[in-house]
Amino acid sequence: MPDASPPASDGRASSDLSGEHGETLALDRAVPTSLDNIRAPVEADLDAFRSYFREAMRSDHMLLDKITQYVLWQKGKRIRPILVLLSAQACGGTAADTTHRAAALVELLHTATLVHDDVVDDAEERRGAFSINALWKNKIAVLLGDFLLSRGLLLSLDHNDYSILHTLSNAVRRMSEGELLQIEKARLLDIDEETYFRIISDKTASLISACTKSGAVSVTDDEALVERMDQFGETLGLAFQIRDDLFDFSVEDAGKPIGIDLQEKKMTLPLIVSLREAGRRDQKRILKIVDQDEKDRDDLRTIAAFVEEHGGIAHARRKMESLAAEARSLLSGLPPSEARASLVGLTRFAIQRSR
Repeated sequence: MPDASPPASDGRASSDLSGEHGETLALDRAVPTSLDNIRAPVEADLDAFRSYFREAMRSDHMLLDKITQYVLWQKGKRIRPILVLLSAQACGGTAADTTHRAAALVELLHTATLVHDDVVDDAEERRGAFSINALWKNKIAVLLGDFLLSRGLLLSLDHNDYSILHTLSNAVRRMSEGELLQIEKARLLDIDEETYFRIISDKTASLISACTKSGAVSVTDDEALVERMDQFGETLGLAFQIRDDLFDFSVEDAGKPIGIDLQEKKMTLPLIVSLREAGRRDQKRILKIVDQDEKDRDDLRTIAAFVEEHGGIAHARRKMESLAAEARSLLSGLPPSEARASLVGLTRFAIQRSR
């Protein structure tokens, strides 16, 4: 099929997605692998995003401003805003103010959920620094999360970005439902592979897909193209979460305590598959350990050895790699560009990262 048509005069792109490009992803000759190189095509747009993000965090309230400055000091990878900006470019559009606001909204909502998660998990650290609740206690942390959510909503409403606001609001709903379902299943230790994917689809993939969809929505009215980017983000998000779950059975420093999911009785793919393949006696033995409120290092090693022995690690890795390949195939319908190459790079970074 021919390449997507150039952006219309209003800056919004259109694309014919009736088939795949004759070119394959092999045309992305220099697919970047490091995060610095992945974000290179949108480096200038990241400056505009940061401006919107900092302004949205600003407050005349002295304590609130002090806390938000602390949050700004904790610079993360900014993968989600990068996804928004790269998706807009890959869809053939030039990143306008709408795109920059979408990136800021994503980061505000993501930051708010992290703050609230730290309260729920009683976590004392975030990204190697003290968490908000550790420094200012739970009540202030919850209120900060609420403030960030409200600032994100107002950022979109003040500029009539209703489509993007709807996309992100739906993601927040799904994230909450996924978290509640995981808590419910952790209490019962009752989860199969289908339920696991429902949980991670809502908890993690929903926000990733909201990023890629928002980027597309900000530059094009092509519904097929928007749907493709939505599916790409969903698939990438699933692969991303499986990589996170594999860290729980690793001796690497993954930026979180090894075995934290097991300590919280969370049933992830490697363990689910291994229990399915094991005999009844081994199932009962391992579930008894998982159900303990406190687990020592030997308990975690026992579970990790069980998962390795029964193929859980290998199964999860195969599924993760399959999902990453599926995400890359969705990108093959886009015209070759630096932004597309960076999105391909992100599908590899997501499953190869060390943390």
